[in-house]
Amino acid sequence: MTTMDVFNYNVPAESDFGYSQAIKSGELVHVSGQLSFGEAGEFLYAGDFAAQLEQTYANMDRVLDHYGCTRNQVVSQTLYVVNLRQNAAATAEGNLGYFGGHRPASTVLGVPELTLPGQVIEISFVIDTKLPA
Repeated sequence: MTTMDVFNYNVPAESDFGYSQAIKSGELVHVSGQLSFGEAGEFLYAGDFAAQLEQTYANMDRVLDHYGCTRNQVVSQTLYVVNLRQNAAATAEGNLGYFGGHRPASTVLGVPELTLPGQVIEISFVIDTKLPA
């Protein structure tokens, strides 16, 4: 029987929208779009792409830590970027810096807007807990 492990930050958006940050089912962890929320659930750095990207990666690390995983176990990611042409180089630089030599499958989508005013980046990803850390 497959067990399920749910992870939440306990921020209002989770109950307001009816979702979890991540769900582990079997060996895979499916992670909802991460963005620049602070520890208390407040949205940080409206309009600042570099700062939002850094905080988003920090939140991705929080999910990885919860499941005892590393970045090397991320098998795929989807990035949603406002003003992609303007932010493409920073997106690539941030991704290379975050993953180092690891190369997960990746899709980058340019979008006109995201959920919160001033939100410019969101990243969802999948973790395979059976891969070497």
